[in-house]
Amino acid sequence: MAVVYDPSKQHEIKVWDVEYRRDPARALMARIYQPQAAGLFPALMDVHGGAWNEQDRTANASMDERLAASGILVVAIDVRLAREAPYPASVADANYGIRWLKAKAREWNGDPETVGALGSSSGGHVIELCAMRPHDSRYTALQLPEAPRLDATLTYAVVRSPISDPFARYEQAKKMKRENLIKNSEIYFNPWENIFDGNPQRTLERGEALALPPMFVLQGELDDNVLPTVQEKFVVAYRAAGGEIDYEVFPGAEHRWVAKPGPQTDRAIDMIKAFIARQVRARQPLG
Repeated sequence: MAVVYDPSKQHEIKVWDVEYRRDPARALMARIYQPQAAGLFPALMDVHGGAWNEQDRTANASMDERLAASGILVVAIDVRLAREAPYPASVADANYGIRWLKAKAREWNGDPETVGALGSSSGGHVIELCAMRPHDSRYTALQLPEAPRLDATLTYAVVRSPISDPFARYEQAKKMKRENLIKNSEIYFNPWENIFDGNPQRTLERGEALALPPMFVLQGELDDNVLPTVQEKFVVAYRAAGGEIDYEVFPGAEHRWVAKPGPQTDRAIDMIKAFIARQVRARQPLG
């Protein structure tokens, strides 16, 4: 059955939680947002923000609900926080989550061939690394015995206010005297040299052999947490490496503007739907 995604449609959704991975310290949960309609839906995995140290799968619930209601199987996952395990643990969780979603998608009328990912802030950082390094042995370290041949390649990635250069964000936090953000970076990147290895911008600049799926970056004009100038540098580097990337700046928007209802939030969600629709259409057979 071919996937047909019409972002103008509206469906009832069913929402529930399942355990997707058991870490020695706790169960990592996934929240499923399933459209209640016939058909095969594109599938999207969401990774939350929180400066690697806070939040969980519920952080982006309002956007996840609206995307699911348009006909997307959305699965939002917990990842280990920095106090539980530093980099690359959360990236390994997300890589596992992508493979797990591919294995489970058809149970919830989702298409494993269209799995994309959505990440916000530090979740955007995690998704950028997953998208570009899907086969990195550090990220693939968690085994999925029921589907050992599945990989974590993504059809596309959508990142909202991503920390595309963690070191630049750290320097900005010091400039703004935001002690919590400074501490969060130091807890996550331990040893500290990992801030350069687990750095999407530096990864591109080093000329590594990377996967470069289509990407959409959404950035607030007034974001003083992740600066637009830093984001623009990432977009330029991604294009220079041969990747297709859309970039949109939202006037008057700060770092977490999508957490609040408003015209810019509505516009962001509409643009994400349109981007996903283009990626789904591009994968459909001609004729």
